[in-house]
This record gives sequence, C-alpha cells and structure tokens, in this order.
Amino acid sequence: MDQIIIKSILIAVFVLFGLMLLRTGGSARTQAIRTLALILFLAAAIIAVIFPALVNDLAVSVGIGRGADLLLYAFIIVFIGNSLQAARRRSAQSAQITQLARTLALQRPLEPTAPAQDHPQP
Repeated sequence: MDQIIIKSILIAVFVLFGLMLLRTGGSARTQAIRTLALILFLAAAIIAVIFPALVNDLAVSVGIGRGADLLLYAFIIVFIGNSLQAARRRSAQSAQITQLARTLALQRPLEPTAPAQDHPQP
C-alpha cells in the first residue's frame, strides 16, 4: 500500500499518454501495429508501476543488476527507434514537399520579366 499516490498518478499519465498517441493518423496497417505496440508498452508500464519488484526480478534474470537500469535501457531503445522513425518521416515529407513544389512550378510557370536597366543608354 506504499506509494499509492505516485502509482495512481503514473498510471493515469500513462493512460492519458496512450489515448493521445492513439489519435494519430496513418495507414490502417500502420495504425494497427502502432496501437498494439502502444497497448503492450502501456501495460508493461502500468505493471512496472504496480509491481516494481517484478521489474527487478526480470532485470536480474536477464543479467542486469537493477530494474531501474533495465527501464533505462528500454527507454533508450524506444527513444532511438522513435528518433529513427521521425527522421524517416521528415525525409518522406521533404520529398513530398519537393514533388509538390515541382508540380506547382510546372502548372504555373512564371513569366520572364524584362531585365532591369540601371543605367539609361544615351
């Protein structure tokens, strides 16, 4: 019954975070995979909050000294994966913007303007 306040707050934050992440778009398959992964991560986070000794036992069983270290390694992996996905998304968006700019340029070509004359000729 110890630390019930912080456990309740953490669980509520995890649930709210999960609900916010579920609202993002994407293809049906991508959305389904993202939803399943998110549900698994949220369930693991809630279990880790409720049963911290279980995280310690899992850490020891895989050769890590403490549960906190195991969580740190997991967060590093998730962070790197998220960073790679964001970089891939930025690259795809950049290519899409370039294609849109090219299409617009071909649809609306600019008329050439007369060269500016700085010095009138006598």
